[in-house]
Amino acid sequence: MRHLITVIVLFTCHTTVQANSQQYALLTASTITVTPYAISDQVISHQRLLSTASGRVWLTAMSDRLKYYMPDKQVRDDFLSTVHYEATRAGLDPQLILSIIQVESDFKKYAISHAGALGYMQIMPFWIETIGSKDHNLFHLRINLRYGCMIFRHYLDIEKGNYFRALGRYNGSLGQSAYPQLVFKAWRTRWNYPSQT
Repeated sequence: MRHLITVIVLFTCHTTVQANSQQYALLTASTITVTPYAISDQVISHQRLLSTASGRVWLTAMSDRLKYYMPDKQVRDDFLSTVHYEATRAGLDPQLILSIIQVESDFKKYAISHAGALGYMQIMPFWIETIGSKDHNLFHLRINLRYGCMIFRHYLDIEKGNYFRALGRYNGSLGQSAYPQLVFKAWRTRWNYPSQT
């Protein structure tokens, strides 16, 4: 019985990333304009991306790459469509967000870090009081992605477009290179995709 409890505790506390803790900071004015008070947790239908040729090509390419983490095609395509929507809504590259998710949670919806960060993008619960609503569940896909994209956009604004420093802030490891390098490697290798201009 003791062994079973240990296994359960290790399973529920395990996360595959080196998440430190995000630090509270006042949001920049540009970030405040996209506060998610009325956010819905409905996934963005992949039909939205399929309506354009570039969307179909992107969804096919990313879906093939994500298959290892999410075997179910419907789940995978809905996830990717929601990532694409929330990333572009925040003015971010969807492939960068996929890279952050890979490093932060290894695409595990219920990941919990040692610091208490939750979900795909490893959001610290204090952000609910800062940018959201007390009824927001950080394990919900769209809520987690909205918060994560807003927080990263906030840090990118603070750092005037410096991705290295913004990633350090996001991970709570500003000035250290390990975390940004992991994200850059994932972005450059697994999630690299030509610009959709």
